[in-house]
Amino acid sequence: MSELVLAPAVRQLAMLRARAVSVRELAEEHIAQIERLEPQIHAFADFDGERVRVQARAMDAAGEPRGPLHGLPVTVKSSIATAGYRCEIGSLLNKGDVPREDAEVVRRLRAAGALILGTTNCPEFLMAYETENLLHGQTRNPWDLERSPGGSSGGESAAIAAGMSAAGLGSDSGGSVRVPAHFTGICSLKPTPGRVPGRGHCPPCVGPFAILGAIGPMARTIEDVSLMFRVLAGQDAEDPMSPPVPLRTHTLDELRQRRIGLFEDDGFAPVTEETRAAVQSAAQALRQAGFIVEPFRPRTLEQLRKLWNTFFVQCGAMFYEPAIRGKRERLSPVFREFLGFAEAAGPLSATELLNAWAELDVLRAKTLEELRDYPVLLCPAASVPAFRHGERAWMVEGQRVEYLDAWRYTQWFNAMAAPAAIVPVGKSKEGLPIGVQIASRPFDDEVVLGVAAVLDAAFGYRAPALARG
Repeated sequence: MSELVLAPAVRQLAMLRARAVSVRELAEEHIAQIERLEPQIHAFADFDGERVRVQARAMDAAGEPRGPLHGLPVTVKSSIATAGYRCEIGSLLNKGDVPREDAEVVRRLRAAGALILGTTNCPEFLMAYETENLLHGQTRNPWDLERSPGGSSGGESAAIAAGMSAAGLGSDSGGSVRVPAHFTGICSLKPTPGRVPGRGHCPPCVGPFAILGAIGPMARTIEDVSLMFRVLAGQDAEDPMSPPVPLRTHTLDELRQRRIGLFEDDGFAPVTEETRAAVQSAAQALRQAGFIVEPFRPRTLEQLRKLWNTFFVQCGAMFYEPAIRGKRERLSPVFREFLGFAEAAGPLSATELLNAWAELDVLRAKTLEELRDYPVLLCPAASVPAFRHGERAWMVEGQRVEYLDAWRYTQWFNAMAAPAAIVPVGKSKEGLPIGVQIASRPFDDEVVLGVAAVLDAAFGYRAPALARG
């Protein structure tokens, strides 16, 4: 196995620019890694090595690089429309769906010169923290094949962690780029909704999901994630959720002016001892880099989580009801499980929905007021590291933590429409990765990436043994 496929994307790009490697040669290295590991990991929903070779030959024949990602092998979650590739959202109801047009974010990838390897697996209709469906089966974590790489961007995280892709795109309405990054030891960013255009995501990011949801970059380093963000960000004139916010840069001294609020848990769902240690290690690294890091926990977190549940679970089920009516026998177990959560919560009346929407605006304002003194937050990514396939509850610090509660640490920032990034910092007793989360106020994506870069330099990606062969 070539170490090249595990190198940061920026290094792969530097080698392409220096002509130390051709696009075809780099593509062949990734094809070989995919062919070696895909039978064990099942990260892909659509991959064809010969199609990749055709793209690579055309790029080499073109001569001069045509964009900042020229020749970089990337992947796209199979819920983001990618022309010519299966984008079935993990559902038998969409079997064989191949979009004719790219999502705006994929169009930008291609315009920047990226080499599309394929689309990656996700749970049916994206409504799970485990990637498994009746179309493409179960995606496995390269750190331990008996464990999940998370969801719903689990195929994407597994591919990147294992060196089958240099970087890629996931999407996140409740932790779906962050939990998988935490589980597999890579980096990711859930941007402020609209900073990276969401037009072309399936299902559309509309209604409450225009607040909750965002397409986000995933890669092995924050430098790579930042590169992807810079290439992809910018207003989409046809997307009403895409604001005209220019890219910004912040010096380290400017970042140090923002006090960081630290909390190890939210007082409701405990975290593992190793997770606490990872958060404290991250805090110490930031203090050593000159940041002020002090204990602080917003008081609105539990209310935000409850409203997230209203919109993601209850409204999510309402959105899907027309498409699945009379077809439940064709749905996957993980999606039927999600429907069970929604049914247990009960139907939403129009008045309840209206009141929840208004309450969310009030809570977002209260939280922003609290963040005035601590505009950056450092906290866990989840209660536990990667779980075994099918697990749904865990004993943590003597307390039972249920499935949806374990990921509440990401859900708050979806309800806030705020940016949040994951950086691998620690490891569990079993040697599994543990990420920490950096979050900030809406539209401060570059602040999140700047602080996360400090942590990535201090800790960062380690390759799973499986990836090295």
